[in-house]
Amino acid sequence: MPGDNLPNPSDCPVAMSSNPESVVALDAALRGQLADYARRHPEHADLADEFSTLLDDPENPFLRDRLAGHFTGSAWLVSADGARVLLTHHRKLNRWLQLGGHADGVRDLARVALTEAEEESGLTGLVLEDGAVLFDIDKHWIPERHDVPGHWHYDARYVVRAVGSEVFAISEESLALAWRDVADVANAAIETPDGDDSLPRMAKRWLAR
Repeated sequence: MPGDNLPNPSDCPVAMSSNPESVVALDAALRGQLADYARRHPEHADLADEFSTLLDDPENPFLRDRLAGHFTGSAWLVSADGARVLLTHHRKLNRWLQLGGHADGVRDLARVALTEAEEESGLTGLVLEDGAVLFDIDKHWIPERHDVPGHWHYDARYVVRAVGSEVFAISEESLALAWRDVADVANAAIETPDGDDSLPRMAKRWLAR
């Protein structure tokens, strides 16, 4: 998941889906994913409800210029054997994170996660491991940067597996990329000043599958 730049409308994909029927279908699919996630992870049921409520907001929550908060899509990008995860040392946030980014109008967050994983890693042969099944959700604060005020990211995480080469290319989003043993991530108890524990949480969840 990235920090924020000023929105650039020319960067927004054509696949924003101006077709009302497509919007309804995509939003219903995400709502279904959230309900399924809440059943599997009842400790996150309230957060899943908050995500679903955001879907109903009249201001498009899939656009980054909704500065009260907006959706993002991230990838828990694992190696072919499932033993390692690819993390980014994020340039703007200066933290090690999973790969991901803004939806920029795309309402299919699994697709966003896969696209961001491809763009930020330079890897080919990436596949969504479980289709459009949510692996994790997280709401986290993005601090003010330049003239973009602080705001919330509502991040939907999906499992992506690298089935081809693991030789990555560092994009402008990252200071570095690294394959890390999932067990090490789970045991590191990574802490940040805001108490974010989502990386070890996801690592432990992956190991428990």
